[in-house]
Amino acid sequence: MSDNKQLIEKFLEAKYAEEGLSANSILAYSKDLEKLSIKIGKSFLKVTQTELEKYILYLQKLGHSRSTRARHLSSIKQFFKFCVEAGFLVIDPSAQLSGPKLPKPLPKTLTLEEVDSLLKVAKTQGHTEFERARNKCLMEVLYASGMRITELMSLPVASARGRPKMILIKGKGSKERLVPLSPSAIEALEHWLKLRDEKEELSLKSGLKRSSFLFPSKSKNGYLTRNWFFNKIKSWAIEAGVKRENVSPHTIRHAFATHLLSNGADLRVIQTLLGHSDITTTEIYTHIVNDKLKSTLEEHHPLAIKSR
Repeated sequence: MSDNKQLIEKFLEAKYAEEGLSANSILAYSKDLEKLSIKIGKSFLKVTQTELEKYILYLQKLGHSRSTRARHLSSIKQFFKFCVEAGFLVIDPSAQLSGPKLPKPLPKTLTLEEVDSLLKVAKTQGHTEFERARNKCLMEVLYASGMRITELMSLPVASARGRPKMILIKGKGSKERLVPLSPSAIEALEHWLKLRDEKEELSLKSGLKRSSFLFPSKSKNGYLTRNWFFNKIKSWAIEAGVKRENVSPHTIRHAFATHLLSNGADLRVIQTLLGHSDITTTEIYTHIVNDKLKSTLEEHHPLAIKSR
């Protein structure tokens, strides 16, 4: 219908002007809404909620995937919201529509062997003993604590003094939590502190100021940046023979949680260590462990082997 076509064009113009969407995104919106117009067979300004609900069911009957149906629903809801905001409609017929819930993608994680390979490589990388000690300390503390990378980079040096078995971390929302360190992380930390302090003492003689950070740098914030570490860990992955795309500071955090859970740690304890405010955020790791157990069972159980 001509009035539907004009409404779609106005909607697309607004989307392009406000959000600068790509040609492909604009085309996707256009196709979704044109398909709706053809199926409904009436002016968008007279469409009811019931008719839109039937259309979503129609897409399901056609065999469209959940992600495709969710995209169609998003296009419809954004379009009718625009119609209300632009004054073409008083009531949004799509406001109460709900679509298929998309499963949350499981976070990428690493095996114990992959983490071990990264730890071994990190301590060999660097032109000087100072750099190698720093790199080893970063990896050891990251894996031992499950810290977010920003939390690690911005750690105050005072928190690492005295060979601590636990470190106080200030996380999201300035919430503080204590996380334990492994013996190897404590050892790496002690060695790094020794070299860090020696270098700082030389810097003081040159007129430079003392740093309050465990991993100081000349960056704007005064400590090593997350981008610096992201690039480092990617290069270490190549050396360790681990898929580069699977490795990031955050996958080390995921590995920390899944390895603890696999070895019997309580979910509430893991929640506290990760600094999650909601237990449901931590529960995602149970799905990773369950999937691993399932694949192990299917691979090694006698009946599963026999059925293949």
